[in-house]
Amino acid sequence: MKVLKMTLAVTAALALSACASGPASKVDAQAPLQWQAPLPHKGEVAELAQWWQKQGDPLLVQLIDAAQAVSPTIATARSRIEDSRAQRVAAGAALAPDLNGVATSTRMSQQQASMPTNTTSQLLLQSSWEIDIFGRNRAARDAAQARLESAQAGWHDARVSVAAETANQYYGLRACEQLLAVAQQDAASRADTARLTELTAKAGFQAPANAALARASAADASSRAIAQRAVCDVNVKALVALTAIPEPELRQRLAGQAAVLSPAQGVAIPALPAETLAQRPDVFTAEREVAASSFEVGGARAERFPRLSITGSVGRGRIHTSDGNVTENTWTIGPLQMSLPLFDAGRRRAAVDAAKGRYEAAVSNYRGAVRQAVREVEEALVNLQSTDERAADAQTALEGYRTAFTATEDRYKNGMASLLELEDARRTRLAAENTVVNLQRERSAAWIALYRAAGGGWTANQ
Repeated sequence: MKVLKMTLAVTAALALSACASGPASKVDAQAPLQWQAPLPHKGEVAELAQWWQKQGDPLLVQLIDAAQAVSPTIATARSRIEDSRAQRVAAGAALAPDLNGVATSTRMSQQQASMPTNTTSQLLLQSSWEIDIFGRNRAARDAAQARLESAQAGWHDARVSVAAETANQYYGLRACEQLLAVAQQDAASRADTARLTELTAKAGFQAPANAALARASAADASSRAIAQRAVCDVNVKALVALTAIPEPELRQRLAGQAAVLSPAQGVAIPALPAETLAQRPDVFTAEREVAASSFEVGGARAERFPRLSITGSVGRGRIHTSDGNVTENTWTIGPLQMSLPLFDAGRRRAAVDAAKGRYEAAVSNYRGAVRQAVREVEEALVNLQSTDERAADAQTALEGYRTAFTATEDRYKNGMASLLELEDARRTRLAAENTVVNLQRERSAAWIALYRAAGGGWTANQ
């Protein structure tokens, strides 16, 4: 009893000295106090997680659901959750006593003939428990819990990434279809001009060079339309790869749905950057890695202190001899064992230093994730503002160039304008048509980027 009391006193004193092995305080994210880019004022949604359902495009929702169901990225993230959960269970189990069932049977034969042979059989429940005085096992459990939470957030981040990639591909295809329609209309217009020019050249009202120029212009427009169709076909095949929907079925769905270039509703961004960063699963993942690394520092420090463990068993034994059988209950408590590390050539100290290095790296990665998140939000806001300011000008320019082309075409048909003037007006109008379509595509990409930068509707309590 004196030895036991002394042992407990020593461990209690050492426990007080090990208080510094706990986790570090919360790390400053060093986030900006306010956004530098203007916030969007058009469109608000109640739940960012359900953003796609509010766009009025059922095909987009179907494509995103299909892509998320077959995504290897999401499957990997789900596997990481299961692996992290298993590690959390294993780390938590180290804090509880270990209980095992043991059955033994021993037959003993004596050398002296006068001594009988006997058989001893036992059925025991054996238990062992490491008393986690210095928090080594608790630190491992807490680190595993932090990584489990990180894995759960990573799963949502993977889903958001797949949704954004699918939406970008879908809107890119819709933009390609509109560019293809513009190219086909331009090719038809140039072919009509070439036909009229050929007739007037044969009648002697125009030079043969004009007919050659008109034919070249028509061929050039036809080539652009063919190239644009190929781009659209490539986009369809990219969607097939993302969603695993058979191409004939996907083309049928696309043909039955009106083309929409940009989301019907926008994304509401909190005024304070810290509120937005709190919704980013990747930032939360980096923060959980900081916490896990901090707990591992504490666990590495605890390795340098004594370990206290106790074992025991309870069961029933039976001794069989030629004279009869004896059956009794048996139990043992102990030994109460303390192991004190004395010399390891600096191995445990090096482990603490390595854990500190991983912690510092995790802090650096966390702050880098915060800076990257701020950058992504700011860039999306700038792009949105830019497309919003350019939209009216682009539409005004298109209407003006369309009017100018129509007038020039009428003048050309009446012999009051040259073919060069007509082709110049046509090129200007075509560029304006493409600019409007590309601007709408750019705006949809900015909305999607903002949706992703805002975290896709994730919160830390999910």
